[in-house]
Amino acid sequence: MPPVVLVTGCSQGGIGFALCEEFAEQGCKVYASSRNLETIQGFKYQNIEKLALDVTSDDDVQRVVQHILEIEGKIDVVVNNAGVMGISPLIDVSLDYARQIFDTNTFAALRMAKAVIPPMSKRRSGLIVNIGSIVGEIPTPWNGIYSASKAALHSMSEVLSMECKPFNISVLLVAPGAVKSNISNNQASRFSLPSDSLYKSFLHNIIERLHLSQTSNAMPSKAFAKEVVTKALRRNPPSYMTLGGNSSLFSFVKYLPRTWVFWLLWRRFSKKN
Repeated sequence: MPPVVLVTGCSQGGIGFALCEEFAEQGCKVYASSRNLETIQGFKYQNIEKLALDVTSDDDVQRVVQHILEIEGKIDVVVNNAGVMGISPLIDVSLDYARQIFDTNTFAALRMAKAVIPPMSKRRSGLIVNIGSIVGEIPTPWNGIYSASKAALHSMSEVLSMECKPFNISVLLVAPGAVKSNISNNQASRFSLPSDSLYKSFLHNIIERLHLSQTSNAMPSKAFAKEVVTKALRRNPPSYMTLGGNSSLFSFVKYLPRTWVFWLLWRRFSKKN
C-alpha cells in the first residue's frame, strides 16, 4: 500500500503544490489541502485528492484527518507547509495580524500534530514535516513577526522530535532559503505602511525585503520539492535540512557572533537610496 501524505498550503505556484506533485510522482497517495479549493487546481497526477482545510480551525483539522483515516486507514506523512508572511516594521504590525501569523505558521503545526500523532502512535510509524525558514534561525529587519513565528516552529519541531521517539514517529524540520513561489506577491497585494509609521523613509528597504526571496538566486520549487520528498521518504529521514537561495550563507553566519551578524543585516536592509 503506497504511503499516504497530507500537505497543507497547496496553492498553485507555491511550495506546497510542488511538494504534492513530487510525492505523487514518487508513488504516494496525496491529499492536497487549502482553505480555498479554487487555489489548488491543475495537478497533473491522478493520485492527488484535493481537500478544503482551514489550518487555523481545530474542528477543520480534526475533520480532515478523520476523513483521510476513514478512507485510507492511515496517514504516513504530514507536511505542515501552510504559512503567511508578515513583512512590516515590527511595531507597525497589528496584534490581530500577529496572532493570525502565529496561528497559521506555528499553532497550525501543533494543531495538526495533536490530530495525527495519536493514530500514528498506534501504528508506531509516521513522519511530520514542518516547513520553517532560515529566518527562523537568523531574523532579518522588516520581517520580525514572520521570523518569530518560524523560530517558534523550529523550537517546537525540535522538542516534538524528542517526544515522538517513544512512538517511532519522526519529525523533519525544513528551513528553506529563497524558493520560487507566490508568497511575496500575495503579501505585496496587502502590504501598506500605516499613515503614522515611523519608518516611512525606509519604505524602499521594506519593499526590497518583501521580494528578496524571489530574486534570481531563488531555488525552483520543483527542485526544492524533489530534494525534500526524496529525503522524507527515506527509511530513516533526517531531522533537519536547509536548502534554497542564501541557505548556505545563513548556515555559515549562525556560527558568527550574533551582534556582528545583526549589525551587518541592519546595514544591508537600511541603505538609503
